[in-house]
Amino acid sequence: MTDASRRHWLEGASALIVGAAWAGGPAAAPSRAAHPAAAAAPATAPNNSPLATRAIPSSGEALPLVGLGSWITFNVGNDARARDACAEVVRAFFADGGRVIDSSPMYGSSQPTIGHALARLGQPAALFSAEKVWTSDVARGPAQIEASRAHWGVRRFDLMQVHNLVTWEQHLPRLLAMKAEGRVRYVGITTSEGRRAGEIERVMRTQPIDFVQVTYNPADREVEQRILPLAAERRIAVLANRPFREGALLRELARHALPGWAAELGCDGWAQAVLKFIVSHPAVTCAIPATSQVAHVVQNLGAARGPMPDAAMRARIAADVAARVA
Repeated sequence: MTDASRRHWLEGASALIVGAAWAGGPAAAPSRAAHPAAAAAPATAPNNSPLATRAIPSSGEALPLVGLGSWITFNVGNDARARDACAEVVRAFFADGGRVIDSSPMYGSSQPTIGHALARLGQPAALFSAEKVWTSDVARGPAQIEASRAHWGVRRFDLMQVHNLVTWEQHLPRLLAMKAEGRVRYVGITTSEGRRAGEIERVMRTQPIDFVQVTYNPADREVEQRILPLAAERRIAVLANRPFREGALLRELARHALPGWAAELGCDGWAQAVLKFIVSHPAVTCAIPATSQVAHVVQNLGAARGPMPDAAMRARIAADVAARVA
């Protein structure tokens, strides 16, 4: 994640601005530090206003527009201090209204790190657990899922996804059977960085999945052409991964002052601006930025409060980001 670059904004964070609910769906959104030059107090305390939500199309269950990823940031091995620091991130996430946490067996020690945090917090009832099966050996799938469940310490996962479509033809029927048996609540597929888009579309058109996870941000917009409209048509929820390109996007944007529209949206920095662009797309259910910093998880969740960009503002955001990113 972009923890180093975003620290500059948080050192000069401005007060949260709570706006009215926006007309396209969710509740409302605030914000914080504008640019390194902006001066104010860091915003690390949870906000009392509710996070904007969007419904899972297949069930109507509402999820906050911003969740928590765990790629890289929670892969801390057996470092006890780092695990405790991650636990504090999770504590702040739930305290500020977060629900969706996403991980994978591919993410090193992220799963036991999440489990450590959940155990310290007494298994928060608000948790919406999103996991993945990731193995080309189909016979190992059930054991891998069970190992993941044990790492998290949950009774069952809310969402189980086929990671990067690995052997999806074999894994997906099993996941759908688990859903029918009540062993998972939702089933999905994932990809990232635009890979295998055609195959993602084929699965979306032919399989009864509840979720699709794809890369989406103002600099990576390919999914706007076909996948997001198809998700809306097929009533499939969308998780947006790599919102910050693992921090690279924010590092580039941090070299530029925030445009004037950021204040209109109550954004305290580029991170909130990017997230508001993502979650204001009506087909996107939840963005899942990763972080290992308490201040950053609070800042990220702030993007699910206050004003949201309309279509004209989204076009301005995309144009401004494109002009600043190589």
